Amino acid sequence: MTDVPAIELRGLTKVFRNTVALDHVDLVVRAGTVFGFLGRNGAGKTTALRILSGLARPTAGTARVLGHDVTQATDAVRARIGFLPDVPGFYPWMTAREYLEFAGRLFGLDAATLDARARALLEMAGLASVTTQVGGFSRGMKQRLGIAQALINAPSLLMLDEPTSALDPIGRREVLEMVASLRGRTTVFFSTHILADVERVCDAVAILERGRVVASAGIAELTARASANRLIVEVEGDGAAASIERRLAERPWLKSLETVDRTLRMTVSDLPAAQREIPAAISDAGVALRRFEIGELSLEDVFVELVGGPPQ
Repeated sequence: MTDVPAIELRGLTKVFRNTVALDHVDLVVRAGTVFGFLGRNGAGKTTALRILSGLARPTAGTARVLGHDVTQATDAVRARIGFLPDVPGFYPWMTAREYLEFAGRLFGLDAATLDARARALLEMAGLASVTTQVGGFSRGMKQRLGIAQALINAPSLLMLDEPTSALDPIGRREVLEMVASLRGRTTVFFSTHILADVERVCDAVAILERGRVVASAGIAELTARASANRLIVEVEGDGAAASIERRLAERPWLKSLETVDRTLRMTVSDLPAAQREIPAAISDAGVALRRFEIGELSLEDVFVELVGGPPQ
């Protein structure tokens, strides 16, 4: 894979009258990754995708795809991009094969190349044996066909806007399996508000909130970074946790502390100091220690902490 980022945003800003949709967004997406663009509805995800695809222009800042400024991109650059909007449109009287052939001819593909790609993509989408017209397809079938259409030009960058939104569990699984199969073959950048989808298929994620990127990293790195200063302590005996809570209340490294039954969950600013002093406080109190570990956060925990609530 090339060292040139698939996507690079610097200070990207988009204002609609008095509404700031994107507010100085900085983001780099490495080539060859499956990248999740995560945020609540209205966070600005679709606006960013429209700018990246050339369907809208930024108010300020720059957006580059495959090393090229999107405001100056030529048809040759756009031909290396695949895009599926959140509500794709289809000609209902076409079959899946006819629709892919139509899309391929728009890119000027020769007959042999188009035939080979259409067959391979229909197989990938699980539609090779389907001969009914697209108007009779389920939502999941249409989404898979939409991804196949976005791949007909063998793009270096595939952008998908909420590809699993409104799908049933089976449709979601099928679409996500199709996305995961593209890892390493092309860069996939997809927006979503569904945390489970990101955890299932993405290598990295950016979290967008009110037009700003509040975090961007690999998923394992992001959750590990957020979990690093969280401790879980479980002790024996009724009232033991409350006793330990009182002993720790004035420690300078303690940022937050929650006690539920015999378990204390805390956030600390100095992990080594906490690891030294907590066992000593437990010993001084004459309390038996059952569990003492660094807490692990899920992506949902990280999201809620960063934006103040789950995606909707």
